[in-house]
Amino acid sequence: MGNLISTFLPADLFDRTSNCVGEQAKYVWGLEKNLRVLETELHKLTRARDDLKTKVEVEEQRPRTRRTNQVAGWLEDVQNLETEFTELERVRAQEMDRLCLGGLCSKNFVSSYNYGTQVVELTDRVINLKKDGEKIEVVVEKAPDGAAIELPLDHTVVGQELLLDQVWRCITDQEKNRGIIGLYGIGGAGKTTLLKQVNNNFCHQQHNFDVVIWAVASTLQDDIGKRIGFSEDQRWEKKSPRDKAADIARILSGKKFVLLLDDIWERIDLTQLGVPLQKLNDGSKVVLTTRSAGVCDQMDAEKVEVYSLAHDKAWELFQEMVERSTLDSHTSIPELAETLARECGGLPLALKTVGRAMKSQRKVGDWKRAIHKMRTSASKCSGMKEEVFSRLKFSYDSLSTDELRSCLLYCCLYPEDYEIPRRELIDYWISEGFVCDFDDGCDFIDDLLQACLLEEEGDDHVKMHDMIREMSLWIACTVDKEEQNFLVHAGVKLTEAPKVEEWEGAKRISLMKTRIQSLSEIPTCPRLVTLLLDGNWIEEITDGFFQSMSSLRVLSLRINLSLSKLPSGISSLVSLHHLDLSSTDITGLPQELKALEKLRYLNLDYAFHLSIIPHELISGFSKLEELLGLKHLNVLSWSFGSSLAVQKFLKYPKLVSITQFVLVYHCKSAPFNLLHLAYMENLQELDLEDINLEEMKIDSTEEVKKLFQSGFRSLDRVVISSCKKMKDLTWLVFVQILKQLRIVFCTEMEEIISVDKLRDISEIIGSEHNFFAQLESLTIKWGRNLKSVYPNPLPLPKLKKIQVRGCPQLKKLPVNSSSVKERRVVIEGEKEWWEELQWEDQATQNAFSSGVVLGDDFH
Repeated sequence: MGNLISTFLPADLFDRTSNCVGEQAKYVWGLEKNLRVLETELHKLTRARDDLKTKVEVEEQRPRTRRTNQVAGWLEDVQNLETEFTELERVRAQEMDRLCLGGLCSKNFVSSYNYGTQVVELTDRVINLKKDGEKIEVVVEKAPDGAAIELPLDHTVVGQELLLDQVWRCITDQEKNRGIIGLYGIGGAGKTTLLKQVNNNFCHQQHNFDVVIWAVASTLQDDIGKRIGFSEDQRWEKKSPRDKAADIARILSGKKFVLLLDDIWERIDLTQLGVPLQKLNDGSKVVLTTRSAGVCDQMDAEKVEVYSLAHDKAWELFQEMVERSTLDSHTSIPELAETLARECGGLPLALKTVGRAMKSQRKVGDWKRAIHKMRTSASKCSGMKEEVFSRLKFSYDSLSTDELRSCLLYCCLYPEDYEIPRRELIDYWISEGFVCDFDDGCDFIDDLLQACLLEEEGDDHVKMHDMIREMSLWIACTVDKEEQNFLVHAGVKLTEAPKVEEWEGAKRISLMKTRIQSLSEIPTCPRLVTLLLDGNWIEEITDGFFQSMSSLRVLSLRINLSLSKLPSGISSLVSLHHLDLSSTDITGLPQELKALEKLRYLNLDYAFHLSIIPHELISGFSKLEELLGLKHLNVLSWSFGSSLAVQKFLKYPKLVSITQFVLVYHCKSAPFNLLHLAYMENLQELDLEDINLEEMKIDSTEEVKKLFQSGFRSLDRVVISSCKKMKDLTWLVFVQILKQLRIVFCTEMEEIISVDKLRDISEIIGSEHNFFAQLESLTIKWGRNLKSVYPNPLPLPKLKKIQVRGCPQLKKLPVNSSSVKERRVVIEGEKEWWEELQWEDQATQNAFSSGVVLGDDFH
């Protein structure tokens, strides 16, 4: 019968095998059906979820309620199951393609089995979770009783809505868990009001904190203890601070808390108070207010600056304080009231104080007088001394040294809203003896900025808030008159100098930016140390004017365009350290300057008509100790109108060594050779205006190396204007600390750095040299033929700003995505130029697009 093999299995073994395979196979055979069931059950669950959420949200509208932990957990579980379903859906088509024979078999049985198992298990969990949701009866609960105690708040809170929202999000956003938040800003800006609003929000908004504690700097530990239950324990009051800290830590370790600390002046060790800082990692928060940004840094706080109000909000707040019937009582009053509000500098404290004082004033003359007082002496306005200046003075009193306080008061010599040059201010401070050197002065400015007593205006200027200036004037002219005694009429439209009686006893006088035309009287002011006469119309100073100013250390006469000579009596200024004659019409320096033995700073910038300098004076400058004894003179600035003038100047090494600024202008006859200026060791700024610049020709390799190693060693600012024959500025590669470069009206310039010339230089000094490594600001205007700054991308690690205008052929900047290493660079230019700009790649364009500012007119 042939070969026949028969196999016989026991019946029970066959049944067990069939059942096992069937149990597994059902996950494959029924996959399509099981997926439909899962979809149906999940749809039922999400509808139940939506119904519950609606119910919860309605209930949460009631005050002091929050969803229960059961509800929050159930909603989170639903979201997790939806995420798992989404993952199954992602591979659904792939798994269905594996099925064959009408879904009875699979090309990859193991994969289909595993997928089918997940579908069935998820369906069971969806059904069970829906049943759990049906059992939920209580969806909300009361927020913890007494989580916060509502604080009284002025009904006129204006302009802090956005700040309040920002701070509230910082507190309640658990994903951004920065444990300490610092609200800092000028005194009177509304920091305490903002913190009170935060506190009261906890009485009306949903939150998940157990206790909110309000504490002030003077009684921090006791305030915390009382708030968490020790208020009635007389024994606790007698405990040591260490024992109190242990009690506080024990209670707060079991709670999720918010600690609100008002009016903090220095770093606080919260652990010594008993605050368990480890709880900040679990969502507890500390929010503090301070007038010092430095305190925020010391506390490792996320800083939120509380600014003064913008004018529209300031005007809104001022109107809240003044009766409507007052504003409507005369057609002129609303305009006068808005002017008066503007004089408060957006400071809420000042706006409220002045507004209350004017609440019922219905005479136009009263409003005009109030404006005049605010502009000339704000301390005379009702309530200003008691309500505003006395509170701002705490910041002044808290400065660490008398010298720092003097430096602050010095700033009020400048007119209102004046952008004060940092370098000029520090030079004044050095001459006054407040600081030792420039670095010392920079530290003082940083201290005043940190204390919110000065404001930054770009990299090179600072500014004083109007109310801080008025407070400083109040101190310098009234409170501390015996010691300080300032006379300030800066920015006021005077046509005559104050009467000589007003000068008597004054220690510092500022008559900046007035319209005084002559100084014909002779004041007696032996205490006078600083006299600022900048920006006037002075034509003449009488010979005896300076005869009683033997203590004067700082004299500024700059920007008096009609002042053509100095009086011989200037020799009386035997203590003078700082003399600024820039932008005057001075034609010569008098021999009497040789008497100024302590002079350390002489500024002759833009003194275009200066042509007479007595030979013995110059000789003395070059041999100071032997001839004149001007051994302290170490800062000079000059302007030159010809190459010959420069060459004469270079014959006096002492003058060259102390010159920081040089302007060369209108040198068209003979070409000007820049090598003349290359080795001026202290030259910081070079302005070349309308000159015929000779191409820098270097005859030897050694000269190139010398220029690279020692040339332009201090030069950090270069301005080139109206030099129409210049083709390039490749010599700038030798200016190794260049920070600011400004090129204007150089119409024939085609490239700033010539590749060919740079190649020749690089063969000598090496190609790895990174020029423009210190560059912070690049301005190019009206270069109609300029095609290139440099053709290849450059590393520009310090770059902050590029400004381009009127350069239609400049299609590419020397940058790529790694040029500035994540620094945000501002690029200002015309819209058409920006749209035609070519980029190294898309990453480069993306990197620089965030800082673009487009317009047709940039200063």
